Amino acid sequence: MVIKAVCVLAGEKVKGTIHFEQSGNGEPVKVFGEVSGLDKGLHGFHVHEFGDNTNGCTSAGPHFNPDNKDHGAPEDAVRHVGDLGNITADDKGNAKVNITDGIISLSGPLSVLGRTVVVHADPDDLGKGGHELSKVTGNAGGRLACGVIGIAKA
Repeated sequence: MVIKAVCVLAGEKVKGTIHFEQSGNGEPVKVFGEVSGLDKGLHGFHVHEFGDNTNGCTSAGPHFNPDNKDHGAPEDAVRHVGDLGNITADDKGNAKVNITDGIISLSGPLSVLGRTVVVHADPDDLGKGGHELSKVTGNAGGRLACGVIGIAKA
């Protein structure tokens, strides 16, 4: 049974739609979609703890990190559950998202349903930048757009 979810990103100028699909419990999650209105280059792309956007993207809280680990790259053994790395915007400010992640889930204790996707202003240094925020946020800068991940129509 395939579980599907969707997130509509909204910001001042950044918009997008991100889809999530998981074939079964314990299977990797496919994350795909498009984001527009970005500056050219890399932008941090994370799942944050709360599905609360009442005070804009700030209300989403920190990265989803139930195991209390340091920030890292998606392929690292030590990472937040919500660390999905970077997306890359082209010359027109558009980014195609195509990620497969084996840590996040659409069910169980690592479920991202009801949490928030945030697109950041700067590149995520993947915990390796040496900045004081590297091990916390990847030093990815401000929050350009966000949206709550909800159950999608099958």
